[in-house]
Amino acid sequence: MAAQTMEQLVSLCKRRGFIFPGSAVYGGLQGTYDYGPLGVELKNNLKLAWWRANVWEREDMEGIDAAILMNKLTWRYSGHEETFVDPMVDCKNCKMRWRADQISGKCPNCASTELTEPRPFNLMFKTQIGPVPDPESFSYLRPETAQGIFVNFKHVLDSTSRKLPFGIAQIGKAFRNEITPRNFIFRVREFEQMEIEFFVRPGEDEAWHKKWVEDRINWWLSVGLSRENLEPYHQKPNELAHYAKATVDLLYRFPHGLEELEGIANRTDYDLGSHSKDQGSLGLKARVSPNSHSTDKLTYFDPETKQHVVPFVIEPSAGVDRGVLALLSEAYAEEQVKPAPVDRLKPVEEALGTFLKSVGRNEKLPAQAKEALLAEGERIAQSLGERLPSIAGLLSMPGAEGIEVAKKLRGQVDPVIDEFYRTVLHFKPHLAPIKVAVLPLKKNHPEIVSTAKSIRRKLQSTGAMRIVYDDTGAIGKLYRRQDEIGTPFCITVDFDTLGEGKDAALKNTVTVRHRDSMAQERVAISELEAYLREKMQ
Repeated sequence: MAAQTMEQLVSLCKRRGFIFPGSAVYGGLQGTYDYGPLGVELKNNLKLAWWRANVWEREDMEGIDAAILMNKLTWRYSGHEETFVDPMVDCKNCKMRWRADQISGKCPNCASTELTEPRPFNLMFKTQIGPVPDPESFSYLRPETAQGIFVNFKHVLDSTSRKLPFGIAQIGKAFRNEITPRNFIFRVREFEQMEIEFFVRPGEDEAWHKKWVEDRINWWLSVGLSRENLEPYHQKPNELAHYAKATVDLLYRFPHGLEELEGIANRTDYDLGSHSKDQGSLGLKARVSPNSHSTDKLTYFDPETKQHVVPFVIEPSAGVDRGVLALLSEAYAEEQVKPAPVDRLKPVEEALGTFLKSVGRNEKLPAQAKEALLAEGERIAQSLGERLPSIAGLLSMPGAEGIEVAKKLRGQVDPVIDEFYRTVLHFKPHLAPIKVAVLPLKKNHPEIVSTAKSIRRKLQSTGAMRIVYDDTGAIGKLYRRQDEIGTPFCITVDFDTLGEGKDAALKNTVTVRHRDSMAQERVAISELEAYLREKMQ
């Protein structure tokens, strides 16, 4: 079962080094997050899987990496200066600021309905260009990666001699000054996009749009998302962006609800037409603003018709961070390894009840935090035997650290979780941050340790996967830790490996434990590389 609450994921990500709040030692910066040792591996693996599928394995795609800073005219003619806005309101009571279309007329912080009238707010970050402040010497941090592809269309076309249809792919940072960043890494101010602009002949756009929707659904399934959590949504005419002929959003069932993971838009000839000179001679289908600054026509010479055409564009655009969040959510599971006795659960149940009463009586907690704590606590209490590991997430929620009895609850629950439960991330092996952990059965036995480290070095030297050596606990705890970070395979070096066990035939073999089934099998050290390569497939 995928993660049920965002608190489960936030707690795990911070505890195990996936994602940290940005600038935490100075109180943080809202809407920013830092990827830790495991998070950066997961993120890079997702980007590599996307690049491999969309660039390396296709014959109709090229890749680029455009600059984050662009000439400010780019954003005038793309329409961003005029249309890239959200409605903003302020709460007159608590002074908090919100997006008007997300709060239903009531402040989420204090529940006041005393709000200012909505006013437009442009989401682009401005930055000064050059050493001397000048009202005209500025640029924007790009709010999307797409425009870097459009302005490079002719460069790629001329340098590669591509024929229609073909695409240009890019992975890169984008920035949006969100009024209300929320839901962990789902909506942030600095993020990464995986975008494709696929250029097609006018008239062939609708068929290609349909094909790209199917392709993108299948790709997300290939990296581990389940079909029941992935839902295509065809935008209604009044929902379409000003440039779009049609858009299909791929919605994913995140812990906070069904929201957009990727959008696949038919952008017609709007973008290439907007950035072209002499627009009147191009026969554009889209309505564009007159461009008096461009130095080129972004057209394709069709050798069949002997005419210049402005291609239509199909744009599959996905957020890397949202993809990471979806993978974490889908992979997350809390599993009972063996039934916990009633006498072990009873003290936890009582401590949880005391904690929730303290939350209910606490007058210093903001209303939103109190409601969230009580709702999550009651959800856990309704099925404590199954949801007991969720208490770790409960105690990581805003406001929980200020409840005096929280430490007592943690003290009661941690030993029970360690003995009877495991949290596991069921990542596809090629996406797992760490592919293999090599563990010594006895960390102060020189020969066991040296053999384990030798195996780790040999496997790592292949360059095919990230391998770690870990001797920081008993073997059972090490297995639990690797389960929790999604490591598909653990290799244990023991006395049988050295030929000192009861069965001499097991010399030079190791135990390989599988994360998902917890099954174990003996494999010869000499066969490990081939064995793991096959399993990673």
